[in-house]
Amino acid sequence: MESGAHIRLILARAAKAIETVDRASIAQTGLNISDFAILEVLLHKGPLPVNTIGKKVLLTSGSMTTAANRLLRKGFIKRKQDPSDGRYFYLYLTVAGRRLIQHAYEKHSRNLDKIAGVLTEEERAQLVSLLKKIGRHAHSLKPFNG
Repeated sequence: MESGAHIRLILARAAKAIETVDRASIAQTGLNISDFAILEVLLHKGPLPVNTIGKKVLLTSGSMTTAANRLLRKGFIKRKQDPSDGRYFYLYLTVAGRRLIQHAYEKHSRNLDKIAGVLTEEERAQLVSLLKKIGRHAHSLKPFNG
């Protein structure tokens, strides 16, 4: 029987190897990781408030503002104030931004599919199910000592 420590080690090594491929794949799109993440969220979720996007892509408020300003200057997004609540600004993809991220995401997705290509469809489904199961269980545990 595999110990919890060994499972954690194997998960960490697999995650690191996948992240290495993920980062290299994103770099090939010509975007940095935060710009790719923001554009990808807008592609799949549609216009969102700036702070919501920041939470989804794990960027601080300051980093999110910097990235959004960079994407605005490049013409990939536009920002509009919420007419019902002026405190919020929504980000939208421009035509150029949509074209860029659709192409970049398709290429990136194909690269990530190569990783999963070693698994059968049944193994993929089983892996996803098991990872969700262990993740939910870990989330339900209270931090403990000993």
